[in-house]
Amino acid sequence: MNTLAKGISVIFHPLLLTTYLVLVLGYLMPEMLRLQTSQIPLFAMVVAIITFVLPTVNLLILKFFGNIKSLTMTTRQDRYIPFILISVFYVAATIIFYTMQKVSPNFTKLLIIVSSLVVAATLITFFFKISVHALAVWGVIGILLPLNKLTVGQLVLPTAVVIVIAGFIMSSRLYLQAHTPREILYGAAVGFGCSFLLMNILF
Repeated sequence: MNTLAKGISVIFHPLLLTTYLVLVLGYLMPEMLRLQTSQIPLFAMVVAIITFVLPTVNLLILKFFGNIKSLTMTTRQDRYIPFILISVFYVAATIIFYTMQKVSPNFTKLLIIVSSLVVAATLITFFFKISVHALAVWGVIGILLPLNKLTVGQLVLPTAVVIVIAGFIMSSRLYLQAHTPREILYGAAVGFGCSFLLMNILF
């Protein structure tokens, strides 16, 4: 059971969810990203490099030089520097994609929302610890729910699946004793509240 909980935490790591979101929207709501099917894998790979690979390499470097004790960053103090640097990566990525004329404005809006979630998690971490896993997955739900009104049902099943996955993720974090129920609840509330609000403002 412990291995399963760890596997869920890794597979649905917060830094991976932007790439998953791109794949879901790219294949199920192509008009959103304005990509041809053949372009989706390459675009998703670029997004993964910027939003997952580079921040992960940065974390490994911090761990190597002893700036953080563990990659799991169990304490708030361990999260300060990594979270600030990850925020810089995401904000920079948003600016880069914003300046690229061939990129869909809708994707840029989504990246603004994702970057806002990252910055929010960073700012909150200076005051108390929350579950970033919960924040990220409920941030995705907060994005998908409003998008359902713009489709003819393409996202109903994916949204339901993500809600179920959110339950598994939060349960795994509790099982691993990585967070208290309050930290998970706060993370979910911040993630959903921020993304749902920004979705209704930007779209």
